[in-house]
Amino acid sequence: MLRVLHSVPGLVVGLILLVLSVSGAVLSANPALERAGISLSAPREMSVAAVAEAALSRHDEIDHIERKPSGLILVHYFDAGVAGIEQVDPATGAVLGPYQPSTTVQFITDLHRALLLGDNGRIGAGIGAGAMVILTISGAFLLAGRLGGWRAILRPIRGSRTQRLHGELARFAIIGLLLSGLTGCYMTATTFELVDDGSTTEATAPEVTTSGPAAPVGSLAALKTVDINALRELDFPYAGDPTDIYTLITADGTSYVDGANGTTLSFEPAPLAKRIYETIYMLHTGEGLWQLGLVLGLSAATVPLLAFTGTLIWWRRRAALPRIRHNAKPQAADTVILVGSEGNSTWGFAAALHAELTRHGLKVHTAPMNALARDYARAERLLVLTATYGDGAAPASAKNFLSRLTHFRGRMPVAVLGFGDRSFTHFCRFATEVEGALADKGMPALVNYCQVDRKSSQEFARWGLELGAALGLDLTLEHVAALPKTQALELIGRQLYGTDIGAPTAILRFAVPRPARTDSLWKLVFGRRLPVFEAGDLVGILPPGSTVPRFYSLASSSSDGVLEICVRLQPGGLCSSYLHGLRRGDSIEMFIRDNPTFRPVTGTAPLVLVGAGAGIGPLAGFIRRNDAGRPVHLYWGGRAPHSDFLYREELEDHLAGNRLTSLNTAFSRIPGGGYVQDRLIADQHALRDLIDRGAQILVCGGRDMAAGVSQAIEDVVGPLGLDLQMLKARGQYVEDVY
Repeated sequence: MLRVLHSVPGLVVGLILLVLSVSGAVLSANPALERAGISLSAPREMSVAAVAEAALSRHDEIDHIERKPSGLILVHYFDAGVAGIEQVDPATGAVLGPYQPSTTVQFITDLHRALLLGDNGRIGAGIGAGAMVILTISGAFLLAGRLGGWRAILRPIRGSRTQRLHGELARFAIIGLLLSGLTGCYMTATTFELVDDGSTTEATAPEVTTSGPAAPVGSLAALKTVDINALRELDFPYAGDPTDIYTLITADGTSYVDGANGTTLSFEPAPLAKRIYETIYMLHTGEGLWQLGLVLGLSAATVPLLAFTGTLIWWRRRAALPRIRHNAKPQAADTVILVGSEGNSTWGFAAALHAELTRHGLKVHTAPMNALARDYARAERLLVLTATYGDGAAPASAKNFLSRLTHFRGRMPVAVLGFGDRSFTHFCRFATEVEGALADKGMPALVNYCQVDRKSSQEFARWGLELGAALGLDLTLEHVAALPKTQALELIGRQLYGTDIGAPTAILRFAVPRPARTDSLWKLVFGRRLPVFEAGDLVGILPPGSTVPRFYSLASSSSDGVLEICVRLQPGGLCSSYLHGLRRGDSIEMFIRDNPTFRPVTGTAPLVLVGAGAGIGPLAGFIRRNDAGRPVHLYWGGRAPHSDFLYREELEDHLAGNRLTSLNTAFSRIPGGGYVQDRLIADQHALRDLIDRGAQILVCGGRDMAAGVSQAIEDVVGPLGLDLQMLKARGQYVEDVY
């Protein structure tokens, strides 16, 4: 529901929002431009009387003097019967020149306020402001949910580049857009008199006249006591009427001043409604607060990009929904598959399962978890495939599942398969809650509860074998996600380690192939370059004859000019064997997958990098980028220093160049050797001090190593009153584990 609330207003009134935001961004610069034309020197103690006297000395007649919110003074005058307006610097009293309202600014103002359509346009602008409020609030809740709650609102944003850009822009602009939307709604309401703006209680002149001949305006006591910075407007008496009086308007109210003796004849305080209106007008336009105007303008300028990226995300999400063929009716199915998904990737796995079960003659109904019926008349089994949203919440298509489950009357066997990412603190937590709720409902387990990490096709296939055994079917679950467009890179260098200890590990470097004679001019100019990536991102590589990519952590950034990975030869490993068999000049097909959560946070806090074997790759990349010399401590485990000390020479150079603070190694195949977690325990006092100072720990390597490291860190931080989950929640402990 929240996602619908966020997307529908944007799609329906998108054009209005674009017009309002672009015009608002342009108008927001006006207060700053006006301010730039005013002297920034310390203002003199200039009274309204002094400014009025100086103005009257220059012109035949003064109609009125007004002070704009920026501080600029405008004098409206008549010379020889011809009207004019001049600008006066409030700090010096100097005339800045004639004032001519900009027709362009007036056009943009009318466009912003009423879309050039009069009252009907004002209604449209009000609807646009209301839609902005809905979009901003719903977007804030969606972003908080995605990141794991309001306390995590400043965490790095995960997802594709489009999703990250959309989230970062929204996070920057959220306060400004909410302020603009709310104040815009208020101003629309005052326009149509739905809210009192104080204009209905404007002061009226008293039934009195001046007490005698007009005195020089500079001598009037009531005007001499008012500083020019407090002025809103001063209306002069009509030159042809000796009985007329002055009208002085300030923020406090309206005073009527005798032009003969300078006394205040009467005073009417400004109504509260008017003061509220003026404050909200200032907050909406930035007039009087030019710094706020610039912030509001920058926020408004993000709306076109937010609209573009949001529409792109919505379209991709819709396009990613699979078309389920041969989907049986709910009450006619013998097998029901329910899907919980946030970004639609789980639907791809569900479609593969649906197709395979249908191929074996089962009547399968597949639907969102939110569509759980009260019962399924012929269903013999229920299969639930669900992701977890953010840091443990239900995904969009499963928000209502647990509440609907309380009314479910079925008792058929059930199998739950959870999809998640082990780098999150609460891996597959929603799937675990669903499995527990179904068990509490008395529904027997068809197979044991299983979890799939990072959309692993291999883990999905293994679960399929277990499910097939329980059903007496030979199930082969092959899910191949739609792959991004690949790019060819050429092997330009390799370093091989560990051959004499039976653990060959290669550092491979790839670059863009050299131009071919047959390349088009377009490809020569734009196509021959590396994609954008950072150390810690993932490269997907398709070995020949396979449709399933293997992913490796990158040790380089695209700014290094090469793509570098560290690969250990796995016995029987299809992709590792392929990569180790490459010769210089051979090409691979690859694509980049962002991995934004696995990289150092910005700042100067210490880094503790922990890895073993080929897991040193991205850690070496992080060290290379440490030009600022922040404290970096590397803990790495290998087998033997003479054979598989990966990056040894480079790490020694980094120590000398202050990119690396300390290098702590552990080798398991030498006398007295050990593992990397042993070194962590040995240095626990120093580590405890680093963590207490806000150090971030990044761990990369195999699961067994990661399990040992996590236990060691638990022991290290215990005396600090912390545990591993607390470190993860604070972003001080992140993993890239395979």
